[in-house]
Amino acid sequence: MHPPSKPLARPVVAREIRLGVSGMSCAACVARVERIIKALPGVVEATVNLTTESAAIAYLPETIDRERIVLAIRAAGYEPIEPEPDAAGDAVSQSDQAQLHQVEALAGLRRDLMLAAGFSLPLLFLSMAPMLLPGLDAALHRLAPMVVWGWVQCLLATPVLLWAGRRFLVSGWMELRHLAPGMNSLVMLGSSAAYLYSLAALILPERFPTGTANLYFEAAAVIVTLILLGRTLEALAKGRTSEAIRRLVRLQPPTARVVRADGETEIPAVQVLPGDLLAVRPGERIPVDGILAEGGSHIDESMISGESLPVRKGIGDAVIGGTVNQTGAFRYRATRVGADMVLAQIVRLVEEAQAGKLPIQRVADRIAAVFVPLVMLAALITGLIWLWLGPAPVLSHAFVAAVSVLLIACPCAMGLATPTAILVGTGRGAALGILFRRGAALETLARVDHVVLDKTGTLTEGRPALTDLHAFGATDEMALTLAAAVERHSEHPIGAAIVQAAQKRGLVLPAVTELEAVPGFGIQARIDGRLVAIGAGRFMDRLGVARAVAAEPAARLAEAGKSPVYLAVDGTLLAVLAVADPIKPSSPAAVARLRALGLEVTMLTGDGRRTAEAVARVAGIAQVNAELLPADKSVAIQRMQAQGRRVAFVGDGINDAPALACADVGIAIGTGTEIAVEAGEVILMTGDLMGIADAIALARRTLRTIRVNFFWAYAYNVALIPLAAGVFYPLTGWLLNPMLAAAAMSLSSLFVVTNSLRLRRFDPRPNGQD
Repeated sequence: MHPPSKPLARPVVAREIRLGVSGMSCAACVARVERIIKALPGVVEATVNLTTESAAIAYLPETIDRERIVLAIRAAGYEPIEPEPDAAGDAVSQSDQAQLHQVEALAGLRRDLMLAAGFSLPLLFLSMAPMLLPGLDAALHRLAPMVVWGWVQCLLATPVLLWAGRRFLVSGWMELRHLAPGMNSLVMLGSSAAYLYSLAALILPERFPTGTANLYFEAAAVIVTLILLGRTLEALAKGRTSEAIRRLVRLQPPTARVVRADGETEIPAVQVLPGDLLAVRPGERIPVDGILAEGGSHIDESMISGESLPVRKGIGDAVIGGTVNQTGAFRYRATRVGADMVLAQIVRLVEEAQAGKLPIQRVADRIAAVFVPLVMLAALITGLIWLWLGPAPVLSHAFVAAVSVLLIACPCAMGLATPTAILVGTGRGAALGILFRRGAALETLARVDHVVLDKTGTLTEGRPALTDLHAFGATDEMALTLAAAVERHSEHPIGAAIVQAAQKRGLVLPAVTELEAVPGFGIQARIDGRLVAIGAGRFMDRLGVARAVAAEPAARLAEAGKSPVYLAVDGTLLAVLAVADPIKPSSPAAVARLRALGLEVTMLTGDGRRTAEAVARVAGIAQVNAELLPADKSVAIQRMQAQGRRVAFVGDGINDAPALACADVGIAIGTGTEIAVEAGEVILMTGDLMGIADAIALARRTLRTIRVNFFWAYAYNVALIPLAAGVFYPLTGWLLNPMLAAAAMSLSSLFVVTNSLRLRRFDPRPNGQD
């Protein structure tokens, strides 16, 4: 008796979710949230983004559930924000929800800032004015004893610290409790130290050495106020970095006009179903994707594809939701709605790219993990050195220097350096019709030095047509009939051109049997018992078919840039056909522009050498690899990489998948209606090759912006932490005020964000290149 067989184990598939995470303030917070999530059993990967305040998490649902992840984030002191149930699969709805949370967070910051400023201004006047206005100190003393004014300062500072600054106290304490200090910890320690020192000096002045019982209530309050001001300005600027996403989301109209049996009815666009017949009038936005069924018009697709000229659409053509109907009225059949729409796919791609991390950020993450503890150690050492070596009043000087070091260090600038630039750069790319599947593709593309172009559909229009037919011992009609009968079962563009030519002539195509396609060579089948083969010259050579009779016409056709195709019946050459695929008008200028960017350009094709060289001459490409099988393209790219070149391959995303995957970065040419999201890391929404140079120029500018951001963030800390510690005091007698340290910290973050925002105005063609 055989033992019972074990059931086959089901493959475990990771599930991906995207959560909002509020309460993060710096790179240390990001590192901490990532570390907590990754430590959970069943979590495969987690990427946390400070700028978008989100976490992209891949987990195994059989090991851990979503609720446990949410609870872990909340237990760490941050607030997870889950998408609404009706928005779970809709990238557009999720973007609306994210924007709502941004608006609510900004409103909360503004309320706290107004409260803090309302109490801090009179407090600042009470504490600082006597030093600036002679006689005011005496006037205040006549009104009430100075200890009373001290308590007034305490009363003014208390609501600022305990209410307006509660976010810093709560988050800072949670960070310290979990032994993962961040920016909130620094603000909490700095402001609380100033407040508690002042309170102790007010209650027990006799316990302090002479001259050290100073009050720093104004420092505690103004520190909180300035940090809130910086956070508010930063939130406003970060909101502008997300403008590209919001602009895309706003493209979909709120309603659609559906055609029913009793006439047209206006319904919410989210209620449209695939198969519904929709009516669109001139000037209206198209609500969902579909196929045009009645009428025709010119459609403005610039906001989706970057194509500046309106596109003529007729019956059977695809239309994209969010684009604008310009001239005619038409009806169309809905095909894709909600999360399946091209617009939703674009939003999702841009969000995924913005949530990713660049390799250059790994260094920042490692530094952020130890930065805040090092700053706290530096503040402690600073205070001890002042207590040991400082002049009188020693305690006051030590306190001011230590608090200034705590406050001036800015881990948030480090955390914002990369994500803000990615956010704006990918958003600008979407506006130009360039989609990045991953943020890391930006860095890879910026470092590329060699661009490899496929011919068909990339340099050429991808719509080949039959131009010539030379038959030997048969009529042209017979040769075309046999060729089209076999090619009808091929998916190759050349085969489609031959079939289309036969259909135009009204030829009746016979049935075929024993069909066999040989990738990279050709296709053969039997027709009425005869073996009919059609394909490239190497296919004829492989079959042992002599082609000397076609040598002269084939050479002439190849010199003209046409692709010769040979037809043989039972081992005898019957005809040579020629198919031409016109080169795109933008190809020569695009190749010249790539070379102007310092890039080498190579063309790879399966066409014969003469045909390939003819096309390359027109396009201005000097390096050509011809007569390649699909696998040979990958080998050619690997050979270039072995020579130390960083290669970008540009193809149509369908037939070139191996080469796209093999290259350092794959660039897929989209059609504007289908996004080959699995084909390349970078997707051009139109077939205009100028988009390649645009993408590379944008990637280079984005990487340069990130480097400037990093330089500022690190140079700022290297320069100002010693200043805050008082290294120049022996020479100048000047010690940095903690309030100025807090202001400087806020300005550092603001500089990084505003520097990244400059990418919104990036023009890849400043000289009007077309």
